[in-house]
Formats: sequence, C-alpha cells, structure tokens
Amino acid sequence: MHGGGWWAYISHDEDKDQPQITRELLWRVWDFATPYRSRVAALLVTILLISSISLISPLLYRDLIDNAIPNGDFTRLNWLALGMITIPIFNGMIGVWQRQLNATIGEGVIYDLRRALYAHMQRMSLRFFTQTRTGELMSRLNNDVVGAQRAISNTLVTIISNFVSVIVTLVIMLALEWRLTLLGLAILPLFILPARRIGRVLRDLSRKSMEHNAEMNATMNETLNVSGALLVKLFGREKPEYDRFSKDSASVRDIGVRSAIVGHWFFMLLGVVSAVGSAVVFWVGGHLVLRGEFTIGTIVAFGTYLSQMYGPLMSLTNAQVQFAQNMVSFERVFEVMDIPVEIAEVTNPRQLPLVSGKIKFEDVSFAYSGLGKEEVGLDEIARFSWRGGFEAHLKRGKEKTDEGSGALTEAGESRPQWALKDIDFTIEPGQLVALVGPSGAGKSTITYMIPRLYDPTHGRILIDGQDILDVTLNSLANNIGMVTQETYLFYDTIKANLLYARPDASKAEMVAAAEAANIHEFIAGLPDGYDTVVGERGYRLSGGERQRMAIARVVLRDPRILVLDEATSSLDSLSEELIQQALQEVMKGRSSLVIAHRLSTILAADNILVMEKGRLVEQGTHDKLLAQGGLYTTLYETQFKISPELA
Repeated sequence: MHGGGWWAYISHDEDKDQPQITRELLWRVWDFATPYRSRVAALLVTILLISSISLISPLLYRDLIDNAIPNGDFTRLNWLALGMITIPIFNGMIGVWQRQLNATIGEGVIYDLRRALYAHMQRMSLRFFTQTRTGELMSRLNNDVVGAQRAISNTLVTIISNFVSVIVTLVIMLALEWRLTLLGLAILPLFILPARRIGRVLRDLSRKSMEHNAEMNATMNETLNVSGALLVKLFGREKPEYDRFSKDSASVRDIGVRSAIVGHWFFMLLGVVSAVGSAVVFWVGGHLVLRGEFTIGTIVAFGTYLSQMYGPLMSLTNAQVQFAQNMVSFERVFEVMDIPVEIAEVTNPRQLPLVSGKIKFEDVSFAYSGLGKEEVGLDEIARFSWRGGFEAHLKRGKEKTDEGSGALTEAGESRPQWALKDIDFTIEPGQLVALVGPSGAGKSTITYMIPRLYDPTHGRILIDGQDILDVTLNSLANNIGMVTQETYLFYDTIKANLLYARPDASKAEMVAAAEAANIHEFIAGLPDGYDTVVGERGYRLSGGERQRMAIARVVLRDPRILVLDEATSSLDSLSEELIQQALQEVMKGRSSLVIAHRLSTILAADNILVMEKGRLVEQGTHDKLLAQGGLYTTLYETQFKISPELA
C-alpha cells in the first residue's frame, strides 16, 4: 500500500478539530427522546439484567471443573448443565424485550426527527429551494436521519451496556483474584492511544461519507428526473453526466473502502489486546496453579471474564470519539433545522377573512442579496465541525449574516442588489391589472410577493387594508389563487391533481372548473377520463394542457384574488381565446394581477403596470400609455402590435 502503508489511513488530519459532545447538543438530542423516557428506563433495566446474567456462566464453568467433575457429583453436573442451557434462553428472552424497546425508541425518534425536519423544510422560503439541490435535501431527510437513529438505538445502548458490563465484571474478577485483574488491566494502556486515533479518523470518515452520498444523491436527482433527463438527451450530455456520476460514486466507494480498512485495524487491535492479555494471565495463572495457589476452574473462569471485559473496556476508552462519530448525523440534521425561517408568521397572527380583493403596494422594495439574507441554502451553512457545540454554530452563523454579501462598494461594504425599488400601486376589487415589461424587470417578483413567497425588504403590502405580514399564511393562501410560469403536476391522476386545490370539492364542481379552463372535453376523451395518470411532473400532457390543468385547479379553489404568471403563454391561439372568455367570467368580482404577453389580455386590463429594471415606470390604460410615447409604446410596437398572436 502506497503513501506510508496502512498507517496513512489513520494518521492524517490529526490536528483537525477534535470531536466534542457538548451539553447543548446532548440536551437537544434528549428532547427527541423525552417522549420515550419510560421505555428508556425499561431498556436500562434489561441492560442491567443481561449484563448480570451473562456473568453467571463462567462461575458455572469453574464449579464444573473444580467440584462436579473431580468429585464425581452427577447431580451437581446435571444442575450445572441445566443452568448452562437456561441462562442463554433466559438472556435471549430478555434480549427480545430489549430489542423491542430499542426498536420502539429508535424508530420513534427517527419518526419525530424526520417530521420535525420535514416541517421545517416546508416553512423555508422559496429562495431556500432555489439555492438548494433537492438531492441533498433528500439525503438529509433520509440518510442523515437514519444515522441519527443509529446513534440513539445502537451506539448509546452499546455504551451503557459496555459500562455496566465492565463494572460488574471488574467486581467479580477482583473478588476471584485481584493480582491477575491488575495484570490484565496493565496491558490495556499500550493500545488506548492508537485506538483513540482510529476512532477519530472513523468519525471524520463518517462525515465525509455522508457528504459524498449527498453529492451522489444530488447528481442522480438532477439528471434522472424528467426535466433533467430531457436536457441531457437534447444536448447529448450522457457521457459527461455518466462521468460525473462515476466520479461521485467513486468518492463514495473510496470512502467506504477506507472506512472498512480502518475498522478492520481497529478490530484487529482489539483482538491482539484480548490475545496478549489472556496469554499473560494464563501464563501467570498457570504458575499459580502449579504452586497450588489457584484452582484450574478459577483460572478458566478468570480467562473468560477477561475476554468479556476487554471488548467493552476498549470500546469505553474510545466512547467519546465513537459517540461523536455517530452524532455527525444529528449535527447535519440540526444544521438544516437551524436555518432561520425567512417567511415567518408574527406572534399571534390574525386570520384573514374572505376579502373583497383590494391590493395595495406601499413603497415596496426588495433585494435578493446584500442585506444579510442570502444565506438560506445548504451550501451556505458550511460543513462545520462541532467545535464549541451548538452555541458556537449559531455565533458563526450570526457573524456570517452580519457580514452580508451582494455587490461591494469601493470601500468594500456590501450594497443591496434591488429586484424591486419603490413600487406603489393599488388594485381595486374586481379589477384586472396587467404587468408588462422586458425580461428581468421584476414582474414575477411582484406576483410572488402577494402570497408571501417573498417578503418586502422595505415597504408593505396591504390586502383590504391589512398588512399581509400580520395575518396567518394559511388564511392568506385561502384568498389567493396563483398559476405560476412553470406548471407542476404530481405523479397522480388528473382528479387528484385538481382536488389538490380543494380536496372537499364535489365531482360537479371539479368538472365545472375543468370546463371553465377548457380542459374538460380533452379529459373526457381520455380512456380513463379523470382517473388518467399524468406522469412525472405531468409530462404525459402537452404544455398547453398542463397550463389549462393549472388554471382549472385555481378555478376550483375559488379564490378572491387571482395571480396569473404568464398563465396562458403556452397555449395556442384558439385555446387562449377560449381561456380568456372563461377567465372573464372567473375574474368577475375578483382582483386579478396578470403578467401579460398577449395583446388581448392587455386590452382587457383596467390598468397596466409597466416595469423596467425593478421600477414601476408607467401605469394607466392602453390608450393613455400609448399617448405618453414611453416604454409601453416601445413594447407595443416591437412585441404586441407586430405579432399579437405570439405576444
């Protein structure tokens, strides 16, 4: 083996952060185990019973060798043989109970931890998901949570069992022969330092393994979903993507091989300790037997106790490092749970009742970066070691947030990068307002702020005179229906996708919504009708069909406010005209904000908002804006007037 032999596997990174188990981390882990404290207590009882009963067998061996066989005592021999059979049966039955308790605690903790992590991810802002790869989120939610379960159900139980076993075994060994006990223990320190070094490296390898697995999961998720697979095929990138996946897989393979080799050396070292200790004890004990100071049965029992003690004792000398290695999973889970919720409800938020639909933007500005808010993805929470514990992590996160980022001035200070600046407009109930402007002008950002997918950096947004920051997110969502630029459908039936907006809707209401979106006849013509499965992300349907499905879903929700983000951009002219007719009925009595790319939508609008570089530069009716001869006139001449059917 190159690079200095096997020692190269366990001697590197010695100066790196030492694994530390802090009080804050342990208390946080215990919070998840608290609901199972009665089972934890019962588990401790089983550990005591199993550890104590296991120590009876060597005493039976001693009695068999020293008394039953030399004295020809058949009755004693029969009882000893029965005891040798009964003890493992009794121990095994307690072990089954212990395993049931252990599994209940471990699976319960993983259930609670996974739910808490999933709930926190659901509360993350849209910006968090735009800055985080889905595959890595899945790795945190699956692999890391399972690793956290092992820390509780396996590692912790093993440490407690070893501790109890060592204490009880030492008491019995000292009672049998204190000199041989001290002799057996004297050998152990020669192996403690190498064992601790191996344990530290195993901990580091465990973290790296999780990171490499997360990277591989992210690659698979990006390239094996329908959109990624389509992109790969269209650009002929199968070979580069295969090479990228091979590289990620190789990293997982190499770290696995390295962990296996280091683990093998650890167990080999354990075997050497046991063999050397037993040999020395039997050698010295043999001399004592020959001198008549020791019985043969005692030395056999003593040797058995010694072999039983070395394993737990070696494990306990490295318990802190071993436990830290397994706690890496908790670290990674808590890293995600500690990301602040960017879109949060205020204390005691109000319910937003059924609104009339008046929307008002008051001096609204929004910056994606430069104000200390950009650190919301997994890439920004750093693969920190647990040095200093949870408080140090929060302190480092605060320091990073205080530093900010974004554009830099000449003095090196952070400068906000504004997506919206000083936006003021009002939408009256029942009005249709169109948003127009060049790409990147801030149109989508405005639509995303109404349902609080983003919050204003400055200013406020009012619905019926109430600041949307002061109301519950659910009541806000109940009043708003939005069709986004990219239509998303679940891998489920058409019926399930439509009812996602309103699960209690009747079949008649669902059909009426589909008719309003001009999609019912298409659905009815399918072999399975509304029970047709739409495929991954709805890709079994055309772009226009997916758009109409999305509109039907919003119509079924029956909101007071409609937000359409290029909702008809993928429709042909005939479908678009039918949709516009349907939407005219749907929009009656509702406030509607539409990112418009078609002349028909713009002409029907009560007010037109013209955006440029994050600012509202013009607003008014079509005729009024044309008379001004500004940006809207330019857009009309270059886009809408020339090709209205494509606009």
